[in-house]
Amino acid sequence: MSGGPAPEPRPDAAQRAEYLAAVAVRWYVSVLPAPLARAAGAAIGWLFYVVDGRHRRLAVEQLQRAFPLKSAAECRAIARATFVHFGRLVVAVLRFSGLSPDAMRAHVEIEGEERVRAALAAGKGALFITGHFGYWELHALAHATHFPPICLLARPLDNPPLHALLERIRTATGNKLIYKQGALRRVLRALEQNEGVAVLIDQHAQSGDAVTVEFFNRPAATTSSVAVLALRTGAPLIPVFALPLPGGRYRLIYEHPVELPPATSADPVRELTQRCTDVLEMYVRRHPHLWLWMHNRWRVAEPEGEPATGDAPGMPVPDEPR
Repeated sequence: MSGGPAPEPRPDAAQRAEYLAAVAVRWYVSVLPAPLARAAGAAIGWLFYVVDGRHRRLAVEQLQRAFPLKSAAECRAIARATFVHFGRLVVAVLRFSGLSPDAMRAHVEIEGEERVRAALAAGKGALFITGHFGYWELHALAHATHFPPICLLARPLDNPPLHALLERIRTATGNKLIYKQGALRRVLRALEQNEGVAVLIDQHAQSGDAVTVEFFNRPAATTSSVAVLALRTGAPLIPVFALPLPGGRYRLIYEHPVELPPATSADPVRELTQRCTDVLEMYVRRHPHLWLWMHNRWRVAEPEGEPATGDAPGMPVPDEPR
């Protein structure tokens, strides 16, 4: 007897409850006035700061190591503001994804538009790099209302109905998603077709894909895939960030492309990865409460061995925070 592909596992009760809660929150914040919706997001973040002791302690610990001159009270205050920010982020994305393209454009201003236009005019696509910082999900949505849609590298959620909801949100303005299976081939095809590809570079990378660079003066295993792709294809690396503005608006920033290492570099992949990480660190230092301190970024560094060069087999996708 021949069989087709295995059916998708049915969500369990907890997964269905999570999905229904997300749908209810999305509807609720969509009908609230914007100031009340932002206040609701802040309340959600504050609640998680209170009840999630494990991640609260991790955030404070990592802040103390990243900012050794700050007092314990200052680090706790930044950690609390971080939780509040991520509560606001969830609400902002849920509301923003339901807007029309014209309404989205009215809520953002763009800095560095000419850098995107110039990158695409070169015909090699573009690699947009960022981290779990600011309003990155909202940035991706709004990007496609000003520029051609892009491909987003992502990890599927473990909750199937919640994953489907997030997929609908992320693709609402025409963006496409690339998951781990066959990612390298799809990313190369997108760049060959002069498309943009967005990658998060701030999560702990597995040893097969990792190079160790300095992040806040500590070794951090970081994906090498972005540097490998840029060196292989010539696609420009453009750091992007979305910052909040008064009145519920946002500034979308497209930085100058990251300069490639010289031809004489002994380890161009590691050097280019460090340069990308340095830009992200600059923004996190300016706005520490907008970064995901609850993620265990500094784990055991990769074993010493050959530096990551050439192709990146399978194109490991940077993990979403767990």
